[in-house]
Amino acid sequence: MNSLIKNERLQILVIAMATAIGAQFKINPFSGDFFRIGLGVSTFLFFLLFMRHLPYLTIGLASGLFSMVLQAGDWMIATNSFSIQGSIQNNLAAGIYYVVFAVGLSRFKERINEYHPLVLGAIVSVIDFASNVTELIIRGMLLDTHAFHLGEWFQLLAIAIVRSYFVIGLYSSISISQMRFLHAEQQKRMEQMIHIGTGLYGEVFYLKKSMDTIESITVNSFNLSRKLKEENLNGHSVQALEIAQQIHEVKKDSQRILAGLLKLYDSEIVVDLSLSEILDFVVKGNQKYSEMLNKKISIEREAEINVFTPNYFPILTVLNNLVSNAVEAIEKSGIVRVQVVQNETDIVFVVTDSGIGIPDKDHDVIFEPGFTTKFNVEGVAATGIGLSHVRDIVHSLGGAIEVEPSKETGGTRFLVRIPITALQKGGEADVDILRYRG
Repeated sequence: MNSLIKNERLQILVIAMATAIGAQFKINPFSGDFFRIGLGVSTFLFFLLFMRHLPYLTIGLASGLFSMVLQAGDWMIATNSFSIQGSIQNNLAAGIYYVVFAVGLSRFKERINEYHPLVLGAIVSVIDFASNVTELIIRGMLLDTHAFHLGEWFQLLAIAIVRSYFVIGLYSSISISQMRFLHAEQQKRMEQMIHIGTGLYGEVFYLKKSMDTIESITVNSFNLSRKLKEENLNGHSVQALEIAQQIHEVKKDSQRILAGLLKLYDSEIVVDLSLSEILDFVVKGNQKYSEMLNKKISIEREAEINVFTPNYFPILTVLNNLVSNAVEAIEKSGIVRVQVVQNETDIVFVVTDSGIGIPDKDHDVIFEPGFTTKFNVEGVAATGIGLSHVRDIVHSLGGAIEVEPSKETGGTRFLVRIPITALQKGGEADVDILRYRG
């Protein structure tokens, strides 16, 4: 707490000193030295706009005091007089200006960000002009001077307007730059989170399938134990029952892991993404993937519709898998095109590539687990779970997937049809996730 107070005092001290020094760079809009306009006012306003966590009145008092002391020193040197009373009479009004300005702006302190820059500039201009009028009145009382003529009042108002809008314009430019930087950082973090979430979605999906398989094995083991017991094979029956129990323990462990992963998909933290944003993520991620493979591939996107969906993880998983497969199917250079169209009941995602293509005889089996046309340099086959993965996710959404040769590019074209209702809130994807929350 003490360190925070010291830090605030130091900040106020710096603002007051900067304002007082800036006030030394001044212009005299009228003849003589009766009323001075300096850079200190612009400096003072600039700090007030950006340091709203500090007490405005304290800043005004400190800045007025520092400015008055510094100007009093200049006055003593210029007049070769060391009269404290004279220096106060000549410079007190200039110090009061900052106090009045701070009090006036403090009325709008909490809502500064809510105002349009043009409106904020008008408000500050009025406060600046009112502060100048106050300074003028006090200076006239102390020095017994005469009031300005009408033309000089208009000139004073014009200076207040120009100075205020200049500082507000600078403040707005800096604020916009900061917002753009923060937006870029947030966008980067969001892309990272969605990338991680998409990978986790695939793992969760297969973990749920594995649990179904484990449940089936548990039931079969229990039935086998009962049959063996009926046939008086008690030893084998006990062994089969132990296997069933062990498998059941594995299922409970899997359920705990699944429950933790599913917290990432809590409906309260899910945001909606548009299909256009989904395509952007897919294109951007796979463009980097193609560059990593030292391939010159142009990934194009086209969306005839642009609806928002909270169920973007399964769509991202499907499209990422299909597009990455397309990138791998192209030897050195080529084109991958991702399109989104809509018919009466479905949204259709089309992924087309100019790769080596898939033989017609393999079209019926490419979605089966274990099938692959990819081999590494040692001739060892890949796992082949990619398209099987895609098919299962599409089916979980109530959709369908098919493959056909692309007459346009000479490669392959995948068509994924997803019911429009599955992409809406409360669609198939939401139901599927909620089904496994218990």
